[in-house]
Formats: sequence, C-alpha cells, structure tokens
Amino acid sequence: MNSPNLRRAAGLLLAGSLSLTAATACSQGDDQGASNGKVTLVVNGQPPQTQAFDRKVFDEDVAEFEAANPDIDIEPREGFMDPQTFSAKLAGGQLEDVYYAYFTDPANLIARRQAADITEYVEDVPNYGAIRQELRDVFSADGKVYGVPTANYSMGLVYSRKLFTQAGLDPDQPPKTWDDVRQAAKKIADMPGNEVGFAEYSRDNQGGWHFTAWMYSVGGRIARQDGDKWVADFNNAQGKEVLNHLRDMRWTDNSMGEKQLLVIEDVQQMMGAGQLGMYIAAPDNVPTLVNQFDGDYADYGLTSIPEGEGTLIGGEGYMVNPKASPEKIRAGLEWVAWKYLNPDRIEKNLQRYKDQGQPIGLPVPPAADIWTGDIAAKQDQLKKSMATVPVENFQSYVDVKPEGLIEPPNAQQVYAVLDNVMQAVLTKSDADVDQLLADAEAKVNNVLSQVK
Repeated sequence: MNSPNLRRAAGLLLAGSLSLTAATACSQGDDQGASNGKVTLVVNGQPPQTQAFDRKVFDEDVAEFEAANPDIDIEPREGFMDPQTFSAKLAGGQLEDVYYAYFTDPANLIARRQAADITEYVEDVPNYGAIRQELRDVFSADGKVYGVPTANYSMGLVYSRKLFTQAGLDPDQPPKTWDDVRQAAKKIADMPGNEVGFAEYSRDNQGGWHFTAWMYSVGGRIARQDGDKWVADFNNAQGKEVLNHLRDMRWTDNSMGEKQLLVIEDVQQMMGAGQLGMYIAAPDNVPTLVNQFDGDYADYGLTSIPEGEGTLIGGEGYMVNPKASPEKIRAGLEWVAWKYLNPDRIEKNLQRYKDQGQPIGLPVPPAADIWTGDIAAKQDQLKKSMATVPVENFQSYVDVKPEGLIEPPNAQQVYAVLDNVMQAVLTKSDADVDQLLADAEAKVNNVLSQVK
C-alpha cells in the first residue's frame, strides 16, 4: 500500500540530468517511431489540471527538456499506472513509452515480460550508482535492470511534540524501541483529558499494512520464498511479540483509547485535533496534518521506526514499454534522468516550491529520499539552508536508515487477512494470539499460492 499523499506528489520530484543526450542523438535516425529526425516519446505521470501548481511544474519541465533536447518530442499523458488496464493497453499498443510504476508493481511486470530490459542503457544514466541500492533492487531481477526508482518513502513514527512536553517527555528524544513507545503512550494517556497515547489502523486492509510495518521493524517478515513458491512467515516469535505488545498497550495500559477499527483518516483527525500522541506513518502525513487541520510544523515530530531492524518502504519509478525501440529507450531514460535524477537542479526545484509556499525541509518531495553519498549530503544541506519548517523536528527520521523492505506479494489480499488479526487483538481482551496467527497463516498461504 503506497502512501496516498506521496502518490499525489508523483511527477513533481527532482528534475534530472543531461548526459544521455549524446547517446540518444547518435541513434535517432534508426528509430522507426521518429518523425523529421526526432524521437516522439509518450510518457505518463502528468498531474491532472485540478492540481494546478503541480501541472504547471510538470509542463514547464517538458518545455525546458524539449528546448535542451531538440531531437526529442515529449507527449505527456495524465495519470499513473492502473494495474486493471495495464495489460490491455500493452496488448492494444496504447501503453506509454515510459510509464510510472509503484514499488509493488515491478516484480510482476518483469515476470510477465511487460517491461523492457534496460541493463545496457542504464549504465549511461547519470548518478544511477548513487541511488540507494535497495531502491534499485526493486526494479531489477536476475542481474538485469528494468526500471529506475525516482522517489520513495519509508515508515516512521509521527508524534505530537506538544503532548510529549505536557506529559513530561522530552520531544527531542523520541522513542527508539517499542518499549519506549509503550511507556510514552501510557504517560500521555494517563494525563487528565481524553488524550490517546498511540493509535493503530485495523480496517480496509490498513491493519494488515501496519502489521507488516511492525513485523519489519522487529526483524520479521510477512512472506518468504520457499523454493519456487511463497509462504507465510509471521506465525512465529516475532508475530507473537508484535501482537502481544499491541494487546498490552490496548488492554493493560489502556493507552490506545476505546475507539477502534480505525483507518488513516481517523488517526490523522485525532492527531490534528491534538488528542493523539503517536502513530506509524510516512513523512507525507505531516503536511497533511498541517494543511487539513490548521496545524503547525513546530508541533509535530517524525522519527525512525522503533527498533529499526527494518522498515516498510514504498515509492515509485519509471519503466519502459517492452516494445520500445533502442532509440526510444535511450530517449526515455534521457527524460527520466533529466526530470527526476539531477542533483544540479535540486536547488532550483526547492526554490520554486518555496516560492509557492510549499514546505521545504521535510523528507518528502520535491527532495526525494533516494540518494546516498555526496548527493544525499548536498540535498540535506540545501533543504536545511532553504527550510521553511523546523528540520530538527524530523532529523532523527533522516539520520537513521533501517533496511528498506517492500510489501509482500499479493499485498492487498494478504492485508485483508491480517486486518482480522489486528481487529481481534484491539477489540477483544481475551484474543488468542496463537490461534489468530495460525488461522491467518493458513489463509495467507492460500493467497500466496496464487503468486506466479
């Protein structure tokens, strides 16, 4: 499950580099899709007109790219990847030359041969090697590359600095372990008033999504490969640890509130109203709290996922139509590199967002958290120097980088099963954790048997 706010930010991330131009220009004449010596490239990711500023940024980038690359014409299309129509578009010749993919998509697309092998071309993508390895791995298989990541998010812990202070907790020392979370949640819930220490989702597949985040944080998994098939991998000590911890917070400490069966909007409303201490979320939740509930960035903190053995990541990247010619592949990577992967344009991108009153300094677009080394350091320095928010409130999230792990196969079906587990623990004080995990394991194994 990709973060909904991040999806809306797709297409607005970092702009890219120019070093593929020579390679593209050398082979344009052989392109069967070329017109008047130009390669015409159909790309998606263009924001809808209802997102006026986002659309303006995208269209300005198209015009600037074409001016710098007169041998490439960009034909943008609104929207992103729709798994329900993807195969029909490909079969009917309607699929874009360069198309957007969520992190949950590449494995299946590669297995079905619905993405071009770009291994020999990606070597010419500037700064490709500086992208975090675990993100590159999402678009790779069997030593070959089929796409380029352009943005990602990972789960962390959002917390109320106001409630931490009122409860006698240090907001500059956020929880590092789940035991820390439990203790902080109880202190917040024990204050006079109706504050809830910690909240968790358990409905609409979001409970299973967050159970996955918990499992990753303590070094567990939801599924593993066993030979040529996938099997459930949560009916174990780590799965019991997670559920027992939640049960203790809910029923022993009474720090999670009486109202359960929550989804993300419920929890955001609680936090926005100043009634919630903590919840698991991606960084894009912070602007939502500010914008929808008239909050203040100074009132919120964001830290790394507790325990930090691993973290659930999501994100996006771009892949190429498997029917694309070599010329279109080169032109497509030229566009992706220029639009999304250029450290030389980080400052310009940040400035135009700042000029529009967009928050600068958060670990969210337009400064995508994909880089390592000098580029990551440069981006971090620019975000701090141009910041419009208190970056120190979110620095512990930026500084700690747990292993990033993507969602399990057939994630939504798996999450639907695991919703029931979360619901039972949070609504029944006598829930049998062992039985819940055993029943869910059998159902998830049935779901995973359908993975091809």
